[in-house]
Amino acid sequence: MEPAGPLRAYLDAVTADWLLPGPRANPAILAMFADRDRQPYRDLLPWSGEFAGKFLTGAAQVYQATSNPDLKRSLEAYVRELLPLQDADGYFGPFPKDHRLTGTAPNIQGKPGGTWDAWGHYHMMLGLMTWDDAVGDPDALAAAVKIGDLLCDRFLGDKKPRLVDTGSTEMNLAPAHALVLLYEKTRAKKYLDLAKQIVDEFAATAPDGAPLAGDYLRRGLAGDEFFQTPKPRWESLHPMQALAALGRIENDADRRKAYANLWWSIAKLDRHNNGGFSSGEQAQGDPYHAGAIETCCTIAWLALSVDMLKQSGDPIAADELELSTLNSALGLFSPTGRWSTYNTPMDGVRQANYHEIVFQSRPGSPELNCCSVNAARGLGLVSQWALLSDDATGGLVLNWYGAGDLIGRLGGGARVGLETETDYPRSGRVRIKVDVDRPTKFALALRIPQWSTATRLTVGGEAVADVKPATYRTIDREWKDGDVIELDLDMSPRVWVGENGYAGRASLYVGPTLLAYDARLNENGPDDPEPIDARSLRILPPSDWKGSQPPIVLVEAKTADGKPVKLCDFASAGADGSRYRSWLRVEHASATPFSREHSFRTGPPVE
Repeated sequence: MEPAGPLRAYLDAVTADWLLPGPRANPAILAMFADRDRQPYRDLLPWSGEFAGKFLTGAAQVYQATSNPDLKRSLEAYVRELLPLQDADGYFGPFPKDHRLTGTAPNIQGKPGGTWDAWGHYHMMLGLMTWDDAVGDPDALAAAVKIGDLLCDRFLGDKKPRLVDTGSTEMNLAPAHALVLLYEKTRAKKYLDLAKQIVDEFAATAPDGAPLAGDYLRRGLAGDEFFQTPKPRWESLHPMQALAALGRIENDADRRKAYANLWWSIAKLDRHNNGGFSSGEQAQGDPYHAGAIETCCTIAWLALSVDMLKQSGDPIAADELELSTLNSALGLFSPTGRWSTYNTPMDGVRQANYHEIVFQSRPGSPELNCCSVNAARGLGLVSQWALLSDDATGGLVLNWYGAGDLIGRLGGGARVGLETETDYPRSGRVRIKVDVDRPTKFALALRIPQWSTATRLTVGGEAVADVKPATYRTIDREWKDGDVIELDLDMSPRVWVGENGYAGRASLYVGPTLLAYDARLNENGPDDPEPIDARSLRILPPSDWKGSQPPIVLVEAKTADGKPVKLCDFASAGADGSRYRSWLRVEHASATPFSREHSFRTGPPVE
């Protein structure tokens, strides 16, 4: 993958100003492993052990998206320094020897307390395996294997305590997911056995019958809403990924169904207008809830949605990924790449995470917190879903319409390049040139977004019929080098009418882009503009912006009484600390209900 356009600008900025200097500026990210048994012990958080693995996962996926040679060299050095810090028995956490994987430690925020130690090992395994996927590093994979062996030695079979007995189960049962991935890499059955055992523990109860864990499989199969499960915090999404992974490798319909039901529940009831997930760090069953939309929660939603797309082949999952990426994954970063948020609210201001959750800062790691180490993954994850192989046809599935180059492999191994020229999402015009070594017959499925109600598609200048929203339009033909596909997506304005806490307000979209009213765009404008005529939106050319930090999308609208108002894409709103709103007073709006064919709830303006 070689992206261009806005995504590339963010990837390059985050690489230069966060991923490259981050470990050097925060050396405790590794030092906490080196001195874990030295007294006096470091003052840690229950989740301190996650930082190194989360950072590696996100950085490795950014490398997969960019092939940046400086980032590769930096990560090679990071991994070389990291690997010797694993203990001989496979332990790769920051806690003292007598407290490893017990769920408790003596040095948690100044006193004895609970730990998310298995959770930290999950993220370490994921980071090591992602790095191996990116560059082929047998030493990193060997370290992940040692963690898997340790977990099996401690918990596989009829052993006490069970992993579920170590507490904080929405976190500490997450290794179930990594163990399935490790099994796929090694084919060592014990990893699969432990993963399935942990999935069984999802339904564990205490002697009084109270649930110990999230009961994701049973509740998912029953069709219960995710926010009503015993563990509706965001961390639950990572152990839930084990359901998709097991469903895939064992072709298990029940696990696949449970996973899909829980995904749809979140999409309907807890994914916000900006593509972010969570309110106050958990599901609330209300997409209008004004609680904090935490960065880690949105990253977990993106990861969950990648698995949903691969499991289901449903273009709605790709639409959701695009919505979350272009609005929240970009919006949770400063355009400089130097800092990211803890909370990226629908209305409000953007603040650096090390301001809002400064309690996580420690000597040697002033910028480390759960969100800062995780944020880059939202950008890098695009590499995991932009262009997919289609096992059914042996062809390819194109989901990402941003500018740049993508490379895929057909079922027979042949290479296919797709070169995209576009200013999308500023406009809906997308030109794709096919790059093949020789004329090759294959099926190429093109995502037609749910919001594009009047899409025009041509191949070699000839119109393609039967192009419908919320579907893939598959073109199965012999492709020649230089063949050109042209898409003209319908960027007509659309409206999501608010309910509950946002009753009487609405959100405006052009294509997948949520629009926001930003005080910096409207000199001497009020904090809350007069009602906007939804019919009046007009995308402005980039040359109309004269200031610093230009928006990705700039729109002029008119209020109901004809006064001009400027709006911008949500990701760019609040870039200089100004207040913004994405829920606005809007005229000529009509409500559209949620459905599995139209998860965005948006409809055209009405007269």
